[in-house]
Amino acid sequence: MTTTVHLAVYDTLADWEFGFATAGINTPEWQRVPGRYEIRTVGLTFDTVTSAGGLRITPDTVLADLDPADSAMLILPGAGLWATGDLAPFATTARRFLDSDVPVAAICGATVGLAASGLLDSYDHTGNAVEELSQAPGYGGAARFRAERAVTDRGLVTAGAASPVEFAREIFAALDLYSPEVLEAWYGLFSTGDPSWFGKLVAATS
Repeated sequence: MTTTVHLAVYDTLADWEFGFATAGINTPEWQRVPGRYEIRTVGLTFDTVTSAGGLRITPDTVLADLDPADSAMLILPGAGLWATGDLAPFATTARRFLDSDVPVAAICGATVGLAASGLLDSYDHTGNAVEELSQAPGYGGAARFRAERAVTDRGLVTAGAASPVEFAREIFAALDLYSPEVLEAWYGLFSTGDPSWFGKLVAATS
């Protein structure tokens, strides 16, 4: 049975931050259970949004209709709009997902939005910098900030803008998408560019 992973989409979303994750989830190759997941996009409305790179995306569903029981994960990319508070409903939904034991993955600006909502105060987390998160009203979680590329704590994945590969690795682990050996080889390949890791990736899946 196919399970849906929801990708939040909104104007100015950062294209580079989620591409490794969504491509891996939607590509059966190397997966433990090929085709187990599919990506569906979710917006505040059905209006087409435009990414930072100029790509136009029409949401598959809207946030008001999103039920954690129908999802395997909610992925929240960064976007300039997180700083304006316009995307606060996504932070509210993230809390609802975590309260329902459904994972949430947030990167870059999305971590600022979660910080402003107070959600990060009770989770180990990372982001672009603790100084950036500390500027968000409502954030009191500086003691739980970890200076790492990506952090997972009790279903919440966080990462900074410069760590899309690590973000994807943590998402794959949370979804149990790959075996540990495949995940190690995948990360080795895409984090270093060393072609020897591709041979290990093939060996791990043979």
